[in-house]
Amino acid sequence: MKNRIILFSFILLFPICAYSQHKNQERIDSLFLEYKSLGDGVQKIEKLEELYYEVVYTNPLKGLDFAKKGLKLSKRLKNWDGIGIAYYHIGAYHKLVFQADSARYYYNRALKIWKEHPNEQFEAITLGSIAALEYEQGNIDNAIALQSDVNKIFKEKELWLKFAVGLGCLGDFHHSKGNYMSAYKYTIEGLRYLDTISEEPWRDADSRKQLGIIEFSRGNFHRSLEHLNDALKRYKGTNDSIYMGHTYIDIGNATHSLKEYDSATYYYNRGLKIGAKTQVLDIQANALMGLGKAHTSKGDYETAIDYLLRALEIDKTNNTSNNLALNLTEIGNVYRLLGKRKVALNYLNQSLKLADSIEASDLRKEILHHRAVLYQDIGEYTNALTDFRYYQSLKDSIFNTTKSQQIEELKTIYETEKKEAAIALQQEEIKTLNEKAKVDKLTKGMYAGGMFTFISISGLLFFGFRQRIRKNRIAREKQETIYKQEIAHKKKELTSQTLHLVQKNTFIHELMENLENIKNSPEKFKMEFRRIIMLLKKENASDKDWEVFKTYFAEVHNDFDQKLKTLFSDISEKEIRLAAFLRMNLTTKEIAATLNVLPDSILKSKYRLKKKLGLPKETDLNHFLNGL
Repeated sequence: MKNRIILFSFILLFPICAYSQHKNQERIDSLFLEYKSLGDGVQKIEKLEELYYEVVYTNPLKGLDFAKKGLKLSKRLKNWDGIGIAYYHIGAYHKLVFQADSARYYYNRALKIWKEHPNEQFEAITLGSIAALEYEQGNIDNAIALQSDVNKIFKEKELWLKFAVGLGCLGDFHHSKGNYMSAYKYTIEGLRYLDTISEEPWRDADSRKQLGIIEFSRGNFHRSLEHLNDALKRYKGTNDSIYMGHTYIDIGNATHSLKEYDSATYYYNRGLKIGAKTQVLDIQANALMGLGKAHTSKGDYETAIDYLLRALEIDKTNNTSNNLALNLTEIGNVYRLLGKRKVALNYLNQSLKLADSIEASDLRKEILHHRAVLYQDIGEYTNALTDFRYYQSLKDSIFNTTKSQQIEELKTIYETEKKEAAIALQQEEIKTLNEKAKVDKLTKGMYAGGMFTFISISGLLFFGFRQRIRKNRIAREKQETIYKQEIAHKKKELTSQTLHLVQKNTFIHELMENLENIKNSPEKFKMEFRRIIMLLKKENASDKDWEVFKTYFAEVHNDFDQKLKTLFSDISEKEIRLAAFLRMNLTTKEIAATLNVLPDSILKSKYRLKKKLGLPKETDLNHFLNGL
């Protein structure tokens, strides 16, 4: 029974709660021969469980076959543990091939067995897998609450391996909410536990992969690649084909973001090959979508649309709603670039409808931007303006929401650490009082000389205790000051952006008034049209706007422009403006749109700025500016 508990514990959570073991054909053949030689009984059930585990990540259908055989034999023998584990294994297979409803059905069948024939450990593992399903279906808060309860059980029972994997899952869940600090905290904590556990060292790969995904979301693409390549190396060492496929796609996304399109194409193709070999459809769909994006970036639109349409056929039935909406958006954008505007509009409308249904604000923002450009191309300026206004309001709303989340996260972390410090101090006081009580009991029969010694020792203990309290208080106050400074800084950013939003709204209101004048008095079209053009130029290139922006930017970023002028006295105002935008991590396209120039112009300006700053070729300009 002990061996079965260990074996069952291997099959935990997805996606980052992955696992693998050194798999080779010789071991599989050996296990199969042992299985064939056994008579019907518990040992044969256990051997089927081992075979399932050995093959499910390289040949999922073969794994399913072993799980079904185990279920059939367990039912005939009325072996309840075997029945529960087989149901769980079938659920894990369905989750692996992205059939969420079937996975939930079999997990619940397993859960019913553990409730009727109590086994708290097996029940906790099954609940953990259901938490992962909640996460994948967008119920993030439910997933966090459920996984936290499961982790408590693992910790109480000192099941440290499962506890470490559960921490990694919490990191994944918090990452999806944009709580990157919490995601890092749980992922790193999980890694620390894994470092102390000799069994299953390959689980480190899952946490390394998770760190890579977090860094990608934060825009740190080079650092993301370091973690992802580390994870890939570990997956290769354990022959974990499916998670090698997922990781190849993640690496492709990071290299694509670095504009290394040929490298991205290579990694997407590697992922596609593994997806086809293992018959895991979501890997195939995501790889095809990646190839579509890469070819779009290279200007090969016909090839891009072919890949994206192939991905769409899979996405319709075997991928998340979010990925389906992403693919529809990419298809719409490519058809726009091909000049097929009506087709493009149809796909963008489908994508927007789906994004609205799953409340994907980030994705909705991107779709509206693409559709606004499309409406402009076909001359529907009113629709273009409506989409642009909605896009701008969403952009500002998402920014403010993100900053609010970061502030709340800082507050939560601060309050949690404050409570932990208070509990630690309380425990120290109890410990000290207990020690004092023991000393009091021992000194009752002592002579006067002993009493003097006791008083001296007690005085030293009391002095030491007071010093410790003082030290803890100072450390706590110092940490509190740091958190307050961070929160104040975030509030400054929010204030700055709010003022900017008010200014934008004033501009849009004025623009709408001019459009209304055209509508009411068509004969004034030429005059009002000139006013609109002047208004747009004023909005995009106003020196006053730049000075206001620069003032708030300097407050948030500690007099960034003054530092540049001090270090480089010959730097121009335009170069300071470009440096400020780069310091905000805006892309070349975003800066070009803001300054109303072509992206090539921004690239040339970046080159001239780097040259003026005297930076060597190997030094990254953004990294240098972020370090000021």
